[in-house]
Amino acid sequence: MSDQKRLFLLDAYALIFRGYYAFIKNPRINSKGMDTSAIMGFTNSLLDVIKREKPDHLAVCFDRGGSVSRTEMFEEYKANRQETPEAIKIAVPYIEKILKAMNIPVMVKEGYEADDIIGTLAKKAEKQGYKTFMVTPDKDFAQLVSDNIFMYRPPRMGNTYEVWGIPEVKEKFGVENPEQVIDFLGMMGDSVDNIPGLPGVGEKTAKKFLAQYGSMENLLANTHELKGKMKEKVEANAELGILSKKLARIMLDVPVEFDETEFEFSDPNIEEVKQIFMELEFRRLTENFLKTFAPQQQAASEVPASAKKAATPENTQFDLFNMPGSGTADVSTASVSGFNTVANTKHLYQYVDTSLARKILMEKLMQQSSVCFDTETTSIKALEADLVGIAFSWEEKKGYYVSIPEDREEAQKILEELRPFFEAEGIEKIGQNLKYDIKVLSNYGIPVKGKIFDTMIAHYLINPDMRHNMDVLAETYLNYQPVSITELIGKKGKNQGSMRDVELSRQTEYAVEDSDITLQLKNHFQKELESGNVTKLFNEVEVPLVSVLTSMEIEGIRVNTDFLSELSEELTKDINRLEKGIYEQAGEEFNLASPKQLGPILFDKLKLVDKPKKTKTGQYSTAEDVLSYLAKDHQIVADILEWRSYKKLQSTYVDALPNEINPKTKRIHTVYAQAVAATGRLSSNNPNLQNIPIRTERGRQVRKAFIPRSEDYVLLAADYSQIELRIIAALSEEENMIKAFQNGEDIHAATAAKVFGVPLEEVSREQRGNAKTVNFGIIYGVSAFGLSNQTTLSRSEAKELIDTYYKTYPKLRSYISNQIDFARENGYVETILERRRYLKDINSRNAVVRGAAERNAVNAPIQGSAADIIKIAMINIHKKLEEENFKTKMLLQVHDELVFDAYKPELEAVQTLIKTEMENAYKLSVPLDVEIGIGENWLEAH
Repeated sequence: MSDQKRLFLLDAYALIFRGYYAFIKNPRINSKGMDTSAIMGFTNSLLDVIKREKPDHLAVCFDRGGSVSRTEMFEEYKANRQETPEAIKIAVPYIEKILKAMNIPVMVKEGYEADDIIGTLAKKAEKQGYKTFMVTPDKDFAQLVSDNIFMYRPPRMGNTYEVWGIPEVKEKFGVENPEQVIDFLGMMGDSVDNIPGLPGVGEKTAKKFLAQYGSMENLLANTHELKGKMKEKVEANAELGILSKKLARIMLDVPVEFDETEFEFSDPNIEEVKQIFMELEFRRLTENFLKTFAPQQQAASEVPASAKKAATPENTQFDLFNMPGSGTADVSTASVSGFNTVANTKHLYQYVDTSLARKILMEKLMQQSSVCFDTETTSIKALEADLVGIAFSWEEKKGYYVSIPEDREEAQKILEELRPFFEAEGIEKIGQNLKYDIKVLSNYGIPVKGKIFDTMIAHYLINPDMRHNMDVLAETYLNYQPVSITELIGKKGKNQGSMRDVELSRQTEYAVEDSDITLQLKNHFQKELESGNVTKLFNEVEVPLVSVLTSMEIEGIRVNTDFLSELSEELTKDINRLEKGIYEQAGEEFNLASPKQLGPILFDKLKLVDKPKKTKTGQYSTAEDVLSYLAKDHQIVADILEWRSYKKLQSTYVDALPNEINPKTKRIHTVYAQAVAATGRLSSNNPNLQNIPIRTERGRQVRKAFIPRSEDYVLLAADYSQIELRIIAALSEEENMIKAFQNGEDIHAATAAKVFGVPLEEVSREQRGNAKTVNFGIIYGVSAFGLSNQTTLSRSEAKELIDTYYKTYPKLRSYISNQIDFARENGYVETILERRRYLKDINSRNAVVRGAAERNAVNAPIQGSAADIIKIAMINIHKKLEEENFKTKMLLQVHDELVFDAYKPELEAVQTLIKTEMENAYKLSVPLDVEIGIGENWLEAH
């Protein structure tokens, strides 16, 4: 019946943990360095339920002190649970504050679990004629499902939410009624809660037993019908089975009452919730919350100022002469979200669309020492974009917008008028992601000269782990919410409009707001760079690098498409050959790309292992790490891995690269992200040229497709040899290692000679290989287990090798422990150029989380210092090539390697220049060594 009252009971910890792990690969860190993932995940789930279901009764249930009665029954209950992650411990008090501010009742009872509280309340509410929905991802609750009690499983991984009633529970667990889920859990056990279950009984067997016997007790009464080992195991563990069933049963007699009026859903305290969200820096969540609870106020706050009062050409020119503020905002409109916006902030944003106005603007611009500018364009691909307009700001809350017409000739004329400003060496240019704007201006032959300040790069150095887009920065540091581009041109996708079609007054508000906000961020970040001790790194490395990367991206690299299509045909043949072989070995055809179909073939039909690993969804895992472990013993698995690598190579590179060719330049222009990797490394996108696999023959072939610009050029690749090992030797001041490098010895052979106690010339290939694995593994905190997996050594041999290694290089061990101690005391580590890597988990009580931070404490300064060194080399080489007017151009950076289009008559000179600059980029106690290769394609050169 539709008017039946509905109660929603939320399982707090299950939703908190789920929220935390949903963001585990990309945690939500705010400007204070706090991990807010768990709070965000839980609050999203809560708002989702409220918005979707509009409940009339709601409560959130917490655990407190664990289940006393279960621990009395079984001491080991939940004993193997890992320590709760720090982020979750921090999250709970905040979540309690949010719930209090939202007037949502919290149910908690010392000594009882949330499951039992939910179970008791659900049954009590059922008696009072309620429909109850238990909001949890935890399957154990299925035992409580009845005609009026349902499981409400929140959306996961982009899927929609699920409601489980009696039919769904029957189907999922293969039971006749939901209560049998208790028997199912008792038979199977639960590794998460440490419920033992019946040894040897998994999901399939439990379902089979339930179909046959209906309950645990009935199974135990009929063990004479079982056979062999299963009979022995079940009979020997009958008591364990009964105990497991007791542990799995959710209690329904917790001393809590269901009070209708207390659980009634009421309006939140909007101001209080907003304050907590602002402290946590929850921008989108604040919007989501307001759309749910205060839609009218939210809508009012979103009206752009341009809709309230559009600027007119008359006042535009008038105000250019007279600078006082004629703000276009209704300052009385308070923003519901708590942020300042263009609608409630007094400002003077004007458009400039006549030659007289541009003349006056230019006079003003040329008098400034520092100006922020921002381009509006038709595309996010800078080299294919047309200009729609340019905004300029040099005073906070003021700015001008020069509109650029579609007609190319007219556009060029206007840009020529602006050229003196962009070419003025004495005027600092400020921007957010300036590389994009500089590339767009290059389409019109306009260079950007003089000092630059990029707010995105500045923030990357100040807080590497946070996001750096302008909206986030404005809201975090200026308490200001900029107008979203989607308000002007719609959401991303084929129906998105163009900035060209937006009316001029609205373009002005949007564009000048961007330049104004960026100017304000610059003023804020300048101080923060100082306090973070990264001003020098910013001014001497990261800012000059912007110009270098811009030139490289504009240059692009030529690709041989004919070769790629031939390679694609060869790969198709290999893929078909492998497929045929795999089907023969499997004895049937199936969808090789589907883990759902592949798993049963490998583990049910071919029975490659006794206890196959399963994923969270219960299907067999066919992940890379699982299969690579089996590949050496099973040809079918080796073939599957080879098939996968060919398919990936074909789709990611061979077939995709031709689509990335710029239609104008006929070259590929990768885009380098300078503000992504916390270590300081660059990353490459659209296409990613840093990830082309070079360990396999077929992968290396892809490099063959990259060719010089013409017959007058060759490709030149310059590569730092073992730079990370050289940095380890220098930073740890390990004399034995330093000497080996200074004497030009093969470091892996030298290490092997010392570790295995043999003369250098007698080192075997295997000994060198093992030493090499340890040399590189030390940076990443390799364990005996890890080393034995990567080599032919047993676990004990690997342990002995690592111990001997540290005895041979004693200063290395003390360097590693000093790094970890420094990180513990300071919360960060540094590279040779004082680039900081903050490690918030270095003092975590969770050993796994702390271990990862400790490995980063050692690895980040080494990898980061290597990144610093190659950046200095790039800046110096670029400068020399420009100063001496070389035709040779730098094209690509792939971590320790640089690739150039080398003009043949300059070859000798540039080889010397590149080698000298790279080897002398930074002076360490160990010489840097650079190897140079030349060829008609990248593979040959490398």
